[in-house]
Amino acid sequence: MNQSLASLRQTTAKNAVRQLHTQASLANTSSAQKPKGQPSPYSHTLKLPKTEFPLRANAARREKQFRERCTDLLYEWQLKNNKGPQFVLHDGPPYANGDLHIGHFMNKVLKDIINRYQVLQGKRVLYIPGFDGHGLPIEQKALESLKGRDRDLLDPMKIRHLARDFALRAVAKQTTSFREYAVMGDWTNRYLTLDPAYEANQLEVFREMFLRGYIYRQNKPVFWSPSSRTALAEAEVEHNEKHVSTSVYVRFPLTRESAEKLGAGENAYALIWTTTPWTLPANGAIAVHPDMEYVLMSVSRVEETPGAGSSYSMLVAKSRVEKVQEILEPDVKADISGSFTGKDLKGLTYNSVLRDQTCKILLADYVTEDSGTGLVHSAPGHGKEDYEFGLANGLAVYSPVDDYGRFTGAAGQALAGKDVLSDGTDAVIDILASLGVLFHKERFVHSYLYDWRTKKPIIQRATPQWFANIKELKNSACDSLKDVSIIPESGRRRLNAFVTGRSEWCISRQRVWGVPIPVLYESESGEPLMSKESIDHIVEVIRKNGGSDAWWTLPVESFVHPKYQDNGKSYVKGSDTMDVWFDSGSSWKHLEDKVETRTGAYADVYLEGSDQHRGWFQSSLLTSNAVRGVSPYKTLVTHGFTLDEHGRKMSKSVGNTVVPSTVIDGGKDKKKEPAYGVDMLRLLIGSTDYTQDVSFGPTVFSGFAETIRKIRGTMRFMLGNLDGFTRDRAVKYEDMRSVDKYMLHELYHFKQGVTAAFEKYEFYRAMQSLNQFTNVALSAFYFDISKDPLYANSTSDSTRRSVQTVIFHILVNYTMALAPITPHLAEEVWEFFRQVRVDFGHDGFSVFQEPWDQTNKEWDNKELAEEWNALRLIRSLSNKAIEATRQGKAIGSSLEAELDIYVSLETRIGQTLVKYKDDLQQLCITSDARIHSISEDSATPDAGSDADVFVSEEKVPSFGTETAVRVKCRRSSLHKCPRCWNFHSVEADSLCTRCDEALISNGAGNI
Repeated sequence: MNQSLASLRQTTAKNAVRQLHTQASLANTSSAQKPKGQPSPYSHTLKLPKTEFPLRANAARREKQFRERCTDLLYEWQLKNNKGPQFVLHDGPPYANGDLHIGHFMNKVLKDIINRYQVLQGKRVLYIPGFDGHGLPIEQKALESLKGRDRDLLDPMKIRHLARDFALRAVAKQTTSFREYAVMGDWTNRYLTLDPAYEANQLEVFREMFLRGYIYRQNKPVFWSPSSRTALAEAEVEHNEKHVSTSVYVRFPLTRESAEKLGAGENAYALIWTTTPWTLPANGAIAVHPDMEYVLMSVSRVEETPGAGSSYSMLVAKSRVEKVQEILEPDVKADISGSFTGKDLKGLTYNSVLRDQTCKILLADYVTEDSGTGLVHSAPGHGKEDYEFGLANGLAVYSPVDDYGRFTGAAGQALAGKDVLSDGTDAVIDILASLGVLFHKERFVHSYLYDWRTKKPIIQRATPQWFANIKELKNSACDSLKDVSIIPESGRRRLNAFVTGRSEWCISRQRVWGVPIPVLYESESGEPLMSKESIDHIVEVIRKNGGSDAWWTLPVESFVHPKYQDNGKSYVKGSDTMDVWFDSGSSWKHLEDKVETRTGAYADVYLEGSDQHRGWFQSSLLTSNAVRGVSPYKTLVTHGFTLDEHGRKMSKSVGNTVVPSTVIDGGKDKKKEPAYGVDMLRLLIGSTDYTQDVSFGPTVFSGFAETIRKIRGTMRFMLGNLDGFTRDRAVKYEDMRSVDKYMLHELYHFKQGVTAAFEKYEFYRAMQSLNQFTNVALSAFYFDISKDPLYANSTSDSTRRSVQTVIFHILVNYTMALAPITPHLAEEVWEFFRQVRVDFGHDGFSVFQEPWDQTNKEWDNKELAEEWNALRLIRSLSNKAIEATRQGKAIGSSLEAELDIYVSLETRIGQTLVKYKDDLQQLCITSDARIHSISEDSATPDAGSDADVFVSEEKVPSFGTETAVRVKCRRSSLHKCPRCWNFHSVEADSLCTRCDEALISNGAGNI
């Protein structure tokens, strides 16, 4: 019964083929009248690629169809179903103070690439996005809405409400954007530094640091921003290389006793030089180097100098005399007398004219001969070095400057209320001139510290502040980095330098929008009350009353621990808040009840920009070491900054910033600003060495849009050629052709290389491997040589099925390699791949439910690869001969050619060519290829005149040596098959044997 049915089908197929032959014969007979471009009668019998997967993505619309499955649904699924260990990437909280820019996009996408790769590795990824909701930037943004009102008169709670509302709106807006970037995470339970639970955790970190002796209060100079009216940490200042200052040379009058000791007359002075004239009202001493040589310059002139008589003498370092003489006017004469070391000058006294008090000359090793006069004005209230010098010499810390950077009444009526950096400096210089002690002034350009937020100059000013003692902490912090993997490695030196280069961290801020420093002060003495009991009590009150607002709304009595309530003292609450770097630097504490490890680092990875070496990376390292004695991270990854495509820093004033949403959804004019979608931008990030600065711009976008189109083309080719492919049609590895096994070897090593790149966080190397594999191994080789069997062979043919099996494996692993970087594209391919993959047991809703590596160690065949690498070199040599033949007008297509390859058959490459002689025709895409001993060259079979033969000859490097190979190319003597276009037909316009059999097998086109 079955045999009869099969026989009937075969007879029917043969009759259909005969009918096709008849139609073709009639078409060829009337070919003179056939319109140009009319398809062959056999066209419909070819098995051409068939898929609805579009070449162009229309990404802005299509990506949204796959967004939820590869973000929210996936995040929840992987936590519940992946069986691997927990992987924690801890998010550094961005400021909730405005719209997102391209730097935010790069940062979050890099994190997402890491997380998605770990999901594919079967790990359970914990990624809780965070937002920094406190601090001056947010407070300032919130206050901008109060136009025309005196912000200083606002109630603190009014400011806090405005700041909170602004921050929460910004968080909501930023969250929406981050989710549109396909960033997978626990967005529902994101952490905010303004949340009460987070604030309580932060206060506990503070308490532990205090109990361990790392927190103290002191009246000492700090970076002070008059524009922000708060103290700043080192991480909050930046250098302005073009700042203009007025420097002055000032003559401080020596007392009569001191002048006599030097052998000078009545008018004797100590000449100092300073670039900060406004600090002179706080002068407390003059510093000299103990071993430096000093001299007296006796100056005389014709006209009397006001207040100094007709002549005077000045104490100056001998090495600086020449510089001082350059300042003197032409009619002034200067004689040098006396010689003293700094030690000789110790204890001499002078009149600090603007303070009207007697001060001393003291010794200091930091005095140099590089500039100035060798005598250094010291104001212990206005500089770190001066402060330490004053501390060692018992000098008072004096700073007659207020929060606004203006002189207080203590500086004198002539200076009170003036801005120290502007009219205050001018007033000081005018007073010095009127007193006759201003020797010289000049303006100069130099590097000066600025507030990194307001971009305005700062001062150093002594105020009582709270500090973290880094001096006692930095050694253990740096030691803990030895076990941390840092990418790039240069970041280790940078972070170490920032930590070791500081001895303290000013953690108090004079703002209201933040977490309060949990301290009470005695009303009368001003002494701080800070103890374990007091801090614990304050934290508990704040926790029970909805967060840090309670500090401003509840009476002070609520915060006094019972232990201190009946001691006869009254208290007031402190008004300082914590540095926002302490806020975010305590974020590791938020992970404490969520991570599965209780020892070592809580987070596997921290990833942020290189500016965070002095910011979040450092503050997190310090607080974690202070409390837990370990680094908070196992791996530290740093990315560069964003530039425009011309290599310039992005700036709103320049107009070269990039808004991610405009690139993704397109601008108003879609021709000028096309909608590229999210994956194009993600591919740009994933293909670039992010450890360096990364460029963005229209030309760059256009280039990556073309790259993603080529990738889609590659996937479209594979999907189209898997049409109708099922599991029962797959060919086992042992039954595959040699070239197909070779491609699986290449696929295996491609995936190994991509895996190694992802493991090292070198995503760009993974994409380089993918592009190389696409262009060289697939497009230029395997796909090229496989089109003939895919299109023309019978659907049941083992060769065609072997190729399809390989393409199936390539598509699966190729999609996996792209998935962490372009998740929408991977999901789209997975959707179009559904029918085939489900048949193979891949029935999940997302590509990320698949295991990462779906290659087989069995595919790693080095010996086979060595042979096929040699054959590919023969293909390249043959292509040169074919191209020469084409240029000679002997052929059009390579299928019109036949090759004769000459080589020594005793060599490895010769033996390999003989071994694979049946594959050479397909390898070179010609109609025939024959192997000959090179000694038989003269005995080449006659296939036309020598004028029709084109030769290419080279020494081919393979198997550890070079072997001479000669390829001769000529036009085939056979006829073109009208179906497959190979020159295999004995008669013109007739099918080749292969196509004839394929038509019968396929039922004349009913494939």
